[in-house]
Amino acid sequence: MCPEIYDVVVIGAGHAGCEAAYVAAKMQARVLLLTMNLDTVAKMSCNPSVGGTAKGHMVREIDALGGIMGKVADRTAIQRRMLNASKGPAVWSPRCQSDRFAYALEMKRELENLPTLFIKQGTVLDILTERGRAVGVRTKEGAVFKGDALILSSGTFMRGLMHLGTSSHGGGRAGDQSCEGISKNLISLGFDLKRLKTGTPPRVHRRSIDFSNMERQDGDNDVVFSYDEREKTLPQVPCYIVYTQEQTQKIALDNLDKSPLYNGKIQGVRTRYCPSFEDKVVRFQDKKRHQLFLEPEGLSTSEIYVNGLSSSLPLDVQIKLLHSVPGMEKAEVMRPGYAIEYDYVSTGQIKPTLESHKVERLFFAGQINGTTGYEEAAAQGLMAAINAVACVRGLPPFILRRDEAYIGVMIDELTTKAITEPYRMFTSRAEYRLLLRQDNADLRLREYGHFYGLISEDQLKRLEHKKGILKQETERLSNTHTAIEGKKVSLAQLLCRPDLSYADLLHKYPRFYRDHGTDINAQIEITLKYSGYVKRQEQEARSLQLLDTVFLPSSLDYAQVTGLRREAQEYLQAMKPLTLGQASRIQGVSPADITVLKIALRKALAS
Repeated sequence: MCPEIYDVVVIGAGHAGCEAAYVAAKMQARVLLLTMNLDTVAKMSCNPSVGGTAKGHMVREIDALGGIMGKVADRTAIQRRMLNASKGPAVWSPRCQSDRFAYALEMKRELENLPTLFIKQGTVLDILTERGRAVGVRTKEGAVFKGDALILSSGTFMRGLMHLGTSSHGGGRAGDQSCEGISKNLISLGFDLKRLKTGTPPRVHRRSIDFSNMERQDGDNDVVFSYDEREKTLPQVPCYIVYTQEQTQKIALDNLDKSPLYNGKIQGVRTRYCPSFEDKVVRFQDKKRHQLFLEPEGLSTSEIYVNGLSSSLPLDVQIKLLHSVPGMEKAEVMRPGYAIEYDYVSTGQIKPTLESHKVERLFFAGQINGTTGYEEAAAQGLMAAINAVACVRGLPPFILRRDEAYIGVMIDELTTKAITEPYRMFTSRAEYRLLLRQDNADLRLREYGHFYGLISEDQLKRLEHKKGILKQETERLSNTHTAIEGKKVSLAQLLCRPDLSYADLLHKYPRFYRDHGTDINAQIEITLKYSGYVKRQEQEARSLQLLDTVFLPSSLDYAQVTGLRREAQEYLQAMKPLTLGQASRIQGVSPADITVLKIALRKALAS
C-alpha cells in the first residue's frame, strides 16, 4: 500500500484523463494519474484530428478555461481548417488534423512537467469506498493508492470487446487489453451499466494510393484553438476527397451476413452520427455514393486514415471495398477497421458536477458517460477535475449553464436526457448558438478559469484589455457618422450591411479605421452585425435562468408530491435534478409538472 494520500486520483490516460490530471495539477492539487500503459498516454485511437463542427467550439472553451487540449493540438497540427466558413459565425468551427505521434508525446511531456502530478502504470481492479465515499483504488499489480477524490475516465476499456468479421476478442482498442475488473466493481457498488458500440476505418499505405484524380483539400491559415499561443507549427499537408461507387455499396450489401453489426454478434447500441459503412449503405440505399476523406496520420508515417469507411466487415471484404474506390484500386491495408463494444454508466447516475449519485467523491468523465469523441471527453475531464478539487477544498461547484458554453449544453443533456446512443456534440443542440461562438469563448469563460486558479493574472489582463477595445470600438463606430447619399449614417450601421466588412472600412473610410488585429477586428464586426439577434438571445437566456436559481432539496420525495404525474415522479426520482431549471429539461417532465413543483416548493417554504 502506498502511504501517500493524493488529493485526486485519475484512472485512465485518454483524452478525458489527461485533461483531468492536467487541470487538477494546475490547481495545485496532488494528483495521481494511473494508466494501463505509459506508452499510450493521449493516444489517438481513431482519427488523429481535433475539433470540427461544435467540437471546435468546445476545444476553444477548454482553452479559455485553462485546459491543455487546444494548445497541444495547435503545436502538433499538420492541417488547419475553419469549417462552415461560408455560413454564419455561430457555426464556424475550427478543426485540425494532428500528427498522432507528436500529439501523444507533447501531451505526455506537458503532464510529466507538472510538479504535483505523478504518473504511474497500473491496472485498476477496484474502487475502494468507506461509508459511501470513494477513498482509493486497488490495482491488479497489488498496489493500493488512496485519494480524497477519484475521477474514472475509462474510455472504451471497460469490458471492451473488439469485432472484425467473425472474430471477436477482448480489447480496449487495437493492441491494448480491455479492463474487466472495474465493471464488476461498479456493479457491486450499485451502478447500472449498459453497452455502446463504436468503430474505426482501415489505414492504408500512402504509396498504394493514386491521388492524381482526387480532390485536394488544403488547409487554412491562422486557424488556432489557443487564445494564448502563436507558436511555430509543424509543416502543413493536404488531405484528399474521393467518393465510393455503386460497386462499393453492392460489396457491403452482399456481405452483410459477415458483419457483426447485422448478424447479431454486436449487442451494444451503435453510433448514429459516425456510422460504419455497412450501416450507411443499409440506411441510405438510395444514395449512390458516399464521401471519403483521406487524411494523413502524421509526418513520420505513411499511414492514411480513410475517414468515412469505418467497418467491422472481414479484412478481405474491407480490401474489396477499398479497391472499388477510384484511385484506391491497389490500396494496401496496414491496419483493418474494427468495431468495439464497451460499458458505460447509464443515464441518471451523475450530477451536473459529474460526481456520481451513488458514491460520494467518485467522478466520471468521458465515454463512461455515454459520449463519443476526444473533445467531449476532454471537456468532461476538465469539468470533473475542477469539481473534484473544489469538493476536496470546500469550494463552490462549477456548473456551466446552457447559455454559457457548449460544455454546459453537453453536461446538462448528459444529466437530464436519456443517453441511448453514443452522444456527440453538434451546434444544433445549442439553442443559444449565436452567444456560444468559437471566437468569444475567452470572453464567456476566462474569468471562471481565473477563479479556479487555471488562468494567470497576465492572461486575465489581456482579456480585460481585449474587452476594453471591443467596448471602446463598438461605441466609437456607433457614434461616428458619415454622409451616404445625402443621409447621415453611423459606421456601425454601415457595418451591418452584408456587403461590408470591418476591413473594408480601411479602404472606404481610412480616416475612421483602426486596426486591432485579425481576431479583434472580426469580433468587432460580428458584435455589430448581429447585435440585434444577440440581444434577443440574451433576453431569452435571462428569462430561463430564473428557473436555475430555484434549488430543489436533495431529500425531496417526488412520489409524495401531490399532482405530479407518475412518469414525472419516476424520471425526477431517477435524475435527482439540482434546480427547477434542470427539472424542466428532463425528458418526460412537462411544463404542468414544473408548475406543480413550484406550488409544492412554496408550500414547503411556508410551512
